[in-house]
Order: sequence, then C-alpha cells, then structure tokens
Amino acid sequence: MKRYYFIFGVFFFLGIQHNLAQISQDCIDAIPICNNTPVNGGTSGFGIDDFNGADMSGCLEKTLGGAIESNAAWYRFRTGATGQLGFNIGFNTTEDWDFALYKTDDCSALGDPIRCNFYDNQDENTFIGVGEDPTGDTANIQYEEWLDVAPGEDYYLLINNFSNSNSGFSIQFSGNIFVTNPYDALDCSIISNLLGPPISACEFDTVTLDATTADAVEYTWFANLGSGFQEVLGEKDPTYEVSATGSYRVIVSRLAGNIISDVQVAFSTIPTAHPVANAAACSAMATFDLFSKNNEVLGGQNPSNAVVSYHGSLGDAIAGLNALPRELSIGAGSQTVYVRVTSAENPNCFDAPQEFELINLETPDLDFPLEAYLCDDGSSITIGPETFDTNYNYQWDSGETTPNITVSALGTHTLTVTNNQAGLSCSDFKTIAVVVSNLPEITDIKVDDLQNTNMVTIETDFQNGWLYQLDEESPQTSNVFSGVLPGEHRVSVLDPRGCGSVSENIVVVGFPRFFTPNGDGMNDDWTIDGAENLTNPILTIYDRYGKLMKQLDPTNFGWDGLFNGQVMPSADYWFTLTYTNTNGQTTTAKYINNHFSLRR
Repeated sequence: MKRYYFIFGVFFFLGIQHNLAQISQDCIDAIPICNNTPVNGGTSGFGIDDFNGADMSGCLEKTLGGAIESNAAWYRFRTGATGQLGFNIGFNTTEDWDFALYKTDDCSALGDPIRCNFYDNQDENTFIGVGEDPTGDTANIQYEEWLDVAPGEDYYLLINNFSNSNSGFSIQFSGNIFVTNPYDALDCSIISNLLGPPISACEFDTVTLDATTADAVEYTWFANLGSGFQEVLGEKDPTYEVSATGSYRVIVSRLAGNIISDVQVAFSTIPTAHPVANAAACSAMATFDLFSKNNEVLGGQNPSNAVVSYHGSLGDAIAGLNALPRELSIGAGSQTVYVRVTSAENPNCFDAPQEFELINLETPDLDFPLEAYLCDDGSSITIGPETFDTNYNYQWDSGETTPNITVSALGTHTLTVTNNQAGLSCSDFKTIAVVVSNLPEITDIKVDDLQNTNMVTIETDFQNGWLYQLDEESPQTSNVFSGVLPGEHRVSVLDPRGCGSVSENIVVVGFPRFFTPNGDGMNDDWTIDGAENLTNPILTIYDRYGKLMKQLDPTNFGWDGLFNGQVMPSADYWFTLTYTNTNGQTTTAKYINNHFSLRR
C-alpha cells in the first residue's frame, strides 16, 4: 500500500495556553474542519453524555466515571471527493488516547462507529488513527483500515483521553484523496465563520486574514498571543497579515449590526534535515534499518517534534509520497536514499534536501571450527581462520589483532573480523571454545570369530568422534572391523584432533563352542583354527576349578576329553592361548571368548 502523508496538520502545542484551544466536549457542538485542523492544548471532561448512558459504543466501554467518554473532543467533517481517506492523531508517548469515527449527520443517531480503537499505549507509539502510521511502523496495532469515501458523506470523530496525563493532541488527514483532489477532498461549506477555520502555517509564512464585508463601516483587529485579546493599534483594513501563533479577532462595524469573528492561527517550526553519511549494506544482512539514521538526520532536534521518512526518489521525498519501509530490503547494487523531515505538528512544514548512498559491502565470511582441542599433555593450539584476508581487521576479545592466536588454557575466545572500505564497515564475529581432548580407555574388544567372516568390535569408556584402525590400514569412523583374518592384530583408537592414540594387540582364532567325544566320528576332538598363524602358540585347558586338563602345542592342537586316560564329565572348560609376539615376548592372548562345553 502506498503512503500519502500530504495534508493538513495540528498538532501538539504543549506550551500553548488552553484559551487558544478549540475543543468541544459534545457532539452537538463538534468543531467543523475541512482543511487545517485545530490546535488542541488538551481535553478536560466530557460535557453531556453523548451516548445516553450506554455501556458500549463499538470498541469503547463505559469508564469508572459512569460514561463512555472521559476527556472528550468532538469534530465533524464532510467529504468532497471520492478516494481513500485516513487520519493520524499524534500525542505524547506517555499518554493513552482512544478514538471512534461515526458516519452520520445527526448526533442523536450516531449508530456504531465505522472505525474504532481503544488499545492502551504500552508500545509508546506517537500516532493512532486510520490508514498507516506516518513513521512507517507497520506493527502499530492502534491503526484501523483506510476509509473509502464518496462526496457528501458526513462524519463525526470522537477523540478521548484515557490517562492521567493529558497534554494535547494533533490531527493530520492522509490518503490519496488529497493527491487526486488537493483542494476539495473535504467540503468546507460546513464552516460559516467569517475568518474561516483554524489555520496552520509554517514559520516564516505570512497568513492574511480576510474579513471583507460589503457593508462594513470599520474594521477593528485584536490579537491574543497568550495574555488575552488586545487591540492591534492602527489596523483598520479588511485584511490583516499575521506571523505569530495566537488567536485573532475582528469586529466588523456595520449599520445593520456588528460582526465579531475569531480564528486561531498556529505557526509550526520547519525541521531541518541534517547531512547524512553513506551507510553500508552488509552482504550478511537481508534488510537495512533506515531508522538507524534518524538521530543523524535530526542532529539533536527533538524526535517528538519531527517525523523522518525515507524515499526512493527526490520527487517522492519532496511530495511526501511512497515512504520506504523501515526494514529496507538490500538489493544487488548500491542505492540512493532520499530523506524528508516533516513537522509532527504540520506536515506542510518539511525539509527534504538530504540523501545518502546505501553501499553494498561484503561481510567477512568466518568459516572455521568453533571448537578447538588441547591435548591433556599441557600443549598449546593455534585458533582462528586457516586463511585470511589482509584487507580485513582482526580483533580478539583478549586484545590481539592477528588472525590467529595461540592458546594453552581452557576457555572461550571471540574473534571479530571487520571489512573497512571508504569509511564504511561490515563485521562478523565467532566465539571459539577451547576444551581438553582426553584419550579414551579401551574397555573391551569383542572378537566374533566365525572362521569364514571374523568381526572385531572396539569399545571405549566414552565417545568423542574417535577414529579406529586395524594394523596399518586406513583409519575409519566405525568401531567395527569385518573380515579380519586369523592371527595376531593390533587395533588402535586415534584422536582426530591430533592428541595421540591408544592401542591393544589381539588374536583372532576360531574354535567350536562345544564338542561331543562319543566316538561317532563327529566333533570328537576340540581344537582351534588359525593358531598356525601365530609364533610358538601354546593352548592350555582348565576345568572350572582351574585344574590343568591338557596343554597343546602346534604338533597336537586337539583334545579328546580325556585326562590321564579318564573320561571327563560334561561341563564348561576354559583355556588360555600364549604365543610369541612381534617383539619376541611371550604374550597371553586377550579379548577372546575362552570357554567351551564338553557334552556327552
């Protein structure tokens, strides 16, 4: 939806006296408005109950005071054209204001409001209303949908204060109806005052009040600049030029009777758009927060008194059209952003000469491990990126300014890398955790010796991404080795972080789990397969009590179940296997399932 913040204002005059305010507490006396809106110094009370004791009117509910209104201001307007219409009610961020808009020409038949908002101001917004927040805040829940209007429609607007603080408010009309019909969007025939409706102007403007009356005998002008009406000596013309905020009165002397007419004139300060430095559109960012430039644009001006908007062209900035969203999507190339600063009191008072470039800049790509490991031997380690750009600045939280640093203690280290170009910068940071890598303990090695396909499984006391190796083969991430040949092997667990390894020697042999020495020619002897691959193997068999049953050597690796010629009973028996290892030492084989059964 395009934004049009084009029109007429007013406007917080927090310092203005209440006798300058145009406030009507009752619908029947609603202030008519058609172009400029009245200056309001605050509301006080609600006069008569315009809702005749009702409990609700749209979103508004009866207050503790016994009526829907608490501190009310009523206005009315009539549309003069077809189009989209909205309005912005501006106020102090510490205050709570509600509104209800009725489509009617009769205060005694208000009906239900067609737009209504009663949310408190916990978000500390500066505007509520119909249409779109002029600051570009699309998340403001205190805004209702645009109005689609046609000529001759009458509306009554209730603005109600519901907070302990009540310093005043502003009204600004908005919508594309003021682009298509800048002079007759609202019908001014509802205003019959000789001097016309309240006038909002900008500083340095000269406002000409015109009281020309056909049968006038004399004109006498008065001004109230805060101390009551005082005659302006020497002013007797039908027109009077004013340049100061205040209330003005003319007495037109006529033979048919005098005419007395008052009008309020408010001059708003024109804000200044200060020079804005170019900004970086960092490649790591999807959007750029335009509001981050607000303080720079305002240059010390009170942000409550000005609305900053950003535009894609100078023409849009000058016209106040097509404001860019706060979170501007970053395009493929650099782009020019134009700045407009508008008075919060009167959107006709603005400054729009400034611009800045949103320049695409690469964000450093920090692609390195976020964990580093110290070996438990007290060594040190170098952390940071393996490759680096000499055009970048590197800053560690410990103060070093090199891409890499060497550490020898546990802890975290944060590296910030900045790409600086032409006074602009884009940064990214990563935090590296330095931890100790302790080698594991091999708790068990399971050897499944199925003779044709032997399997070896290595178990450790804890897992930490180890690598596993059989003899001199390439390390693997799995702790299971299949198809292991019979004989002696060396298995190792390696730390991939370079902190060493632990190893064990194992023997892979095959033997039956039971044998049946009953003379039938099947399984009559118990023996092992693969011992021939060992050097000087000796097989010793024991009963369950540790009594030596038989000792076998390479010349005789079979047992017939006899001990000194006597038949041994059915039972489980155990064995040990010793051999000479590659270092010439006699070794007992570990990690073999060294028991079997004798069955009769």
